[in-house]
Order: sequence, then C-alpha cells, then structure tokens
Amino acid sequence: MRRLRGGATAAGIAAALFLTAGCTEQGTATGGPRDAAAGGAALTAAESLPVKGRAPRTGYDRDRFGSPWADTDSNDCGTRDDILKRDLDDVEFGDGGCEVSSGTLDPDPYTGKDVAFVRGRSQVDIDHVVALSDAWQKGAQQWEPGKRIAFANDPLNLVAVDAGTNRAKGDGDTATWLPPNRAYRCAYVAAQVAVKKKYGLWVTSAEKAAMTGVLDDCPGQRLPTGGNPTEAPARFHAD
Repeated sequence: MRRLRGGATAAGIAAALFLTAGCTEQGTATGGPRDAAAGGAALTAAESLPVKGRAPRTGYDRDRFGSPWADTDSNDCGTRDDILKRDLDDVEFGDGGCEVSSGTLDPDPYTGKDVAFVRGRSQVDIDHVVALSDAWQKGAQQWEPGKRIAFANDPLNLVAVDAGTNRAKGDGDTATWLPPNRAYRCAYVAAQVAVKKKYGLWVTSAEKAAMTGVLDDCPGQRLPTGGNPTEAPARFHAD
C-alpha cells in the first residue's frame, strides 16, 4: 500500500484518496472474481449516481467558480498552499509558514514518479479531480455562487499532481481520461464518485459505465469522505 505523506493526518482526506487498488477495507490483498458483497462503498455509490446527457458548455468561465484558491476554510492560507502542504514531502515554507516554497511529490499519484516542487518554476499542479468545466456541464451551472466556490476549493476534489499529466487530462471525465499510473485508478475513480455524490452532480451513461468498470476490479474500495462544507462563507458569494 502506498505510504501516507508526512503532511497528511490519519483522518485526513489524503488518506482516503490514496488507498491502493486491489485492497479490501482492511488493506489485505484480494484476488478472484468480485461478488456483490465485496464491491465496496465506491462501487455502490457510483451505481447510485444519476445519469443525464452532458449539458452545453455555454456560459462556462473559470471566474464563475470564484477567485482561484480562495481561503474558504478561513485558516489564513490559500487553498493551493493548503493542498501542497498536505500532499508534499519535505515541505519548506517561505515567510509566515503558509506559502510553500518547495517540496516533493513522493510519488506523484498520476504517474507514480517523484516530482519536485519549487515555487515559481513548479512541475506540480493542483488538479480538480472533477474538473470545473465537467462539473459545469453536469449540474454546476445551476448552482448558486457559494456552492461553486466551495466546490473549486474543496480538499476532497483537489490533489497535487505532475503538471504535464494534469494538463493532458484537461476537463476529461472517467470515460475519456484515467491516470497513467494504473495502481492509482481505483482511488482516482473513487474520488470522482465521492465528489459527484457530495455535490449532486450527474454523470453521462458512458462515464458511469467507465466508473463501474474500473471499480468492479477494486474489491472493498472505500469512498473518500470529508472536505469542506458545500457552501462557501458569505463573503465569497459575489458572482
């Protein structure tokens, strides 16, 4: 099983996101055909997601999800630095102990390789596991601003990853993109399911088939939980 990074707590979201494929909830390896009882909470949740067609991208703009990396949890640090602190090893800070200046993804979940982070010339991005554009086309365009801002800054939907691989993903869903690192696919799809369920987003039929297809091979895969409330504080609600 992939070890937890030093910045994560045992009860944190990072622990839920980085459960490896092919493990039961107790962490023991399994093999053989999956029966219904062994499907895991993530598969059960994926099967419960509503299915609709993708809505037009009309009206989408990153600004509809608020200022990037807003401090919605009111800890006086931007969301980007919160996630870097959570996901990197060997973290070094700038002045004030909030701005992350360097660290290492050990390893990057999307590629399985170690990736260095140096502020200003970073090879690390913070990915929205469920892309903002994808969310827009599957329900978010109907939300109030406070919910969109919460979604864009929810740690449940954020992970530090290799920048080049993240940019290749674009706004793909499970039907169109999966991490090259196959060992992370169960955890990645479980995270997408968790975010869509938490925020009431729908999936396309192709996306649901892809999600259940992956999770069929992940006995006992847990569904990540936690993150921030689904409504940002009132001071962020200007659209």
